[in-house]
Amino acid sequence: MQRPPLILISGSTEQRGAELDDFSLSLSLKYPLAIEAAGGMPWLLPCLPGPDFVAEAVRRADGVLLSGGDDVQPAVYGRGKLSPSLQKTVHAAAPERDLFELLLIEEVFRQRKPLLAICRGHQILNVALGGNLVVDIGTEVPEALNHCRLKEKHQIVHEVKLKVGSLLAQIAGRDRLGVNSTHHQAVAKIAKPLRATAVSIDGIIEGLEWEPAAGQLLPYLLAVQFHPERLFPRHAEHLEIFRRFISACRPKRRRKYEA
Repeated sequence: MQRPPLILISGSTEQRGAELDDFSLSLSLKYPLAIEAAGGMPWLLPCLPGPDFVAEAVRRADGVLLSGGDDVQPAVYGRGKLSPSLQKTVHAAAPERDLFELLLIEEVFRQRKPLLAICRGHQILNVALGGNLVVDIGTEVPEALNHCRLKEKHQIVHEVKLKVGSLLAQIAGRDRLGVNSTHHQAVAKIAKPLRATAVSIDGIIEGLEWEPAAGQLLPYLLAVQFHPERLFPRHAEHLEIFRRFISACRPKRRRKYEA
């Protein structure tokens, strides 16, 4: 019997954890539950931004999931000087997470491992490849929908239009997908290797995949702004996002790409 693919999940950090109020590793249980439901074995990795540590962790993993959570800090994508009002919208975060995930993305590309990126993961992947972000949708795109609907995080609140022929369109089986929405930052300039394959009615980018001209730089890549890990128990198409990812992470499948 083949072992389940081992999926490395990036976590966040919090100032006070359950054990003796220590600085602690943090991750919503929704992510590992979704990985398990799709046939994978979840593995939560702490934000330790050491190149050797990250390289060895990626080597042991069959695939990598970049999770949501903290804001990507604007200085990372060249927007270090913000107006006071815009700066107030940025949630403070442990700086090691940005550095850790940038190293993680670099190593994923070096070792050519399958990658699924969700919410913050979708954003920092774009930054790592040369793109940038909207710091705060409400401030910088005032005509946009309300994308920060935290009280409805387990519910579909709007639709996104899918690019014909994209992986997301194949998964959904149609050109629309209902999604939840709990973010206030968003992709602005898209990094050149990527293309938008899901866009909301207000123009906010909700999904990124390879630009066909870029070639297949990884065995699998999908980045989404929404949270399928919160929708998969009731919506089959969101479970299918994880199933497609896990299928690409099975060792025999990966070796085909590496041959």
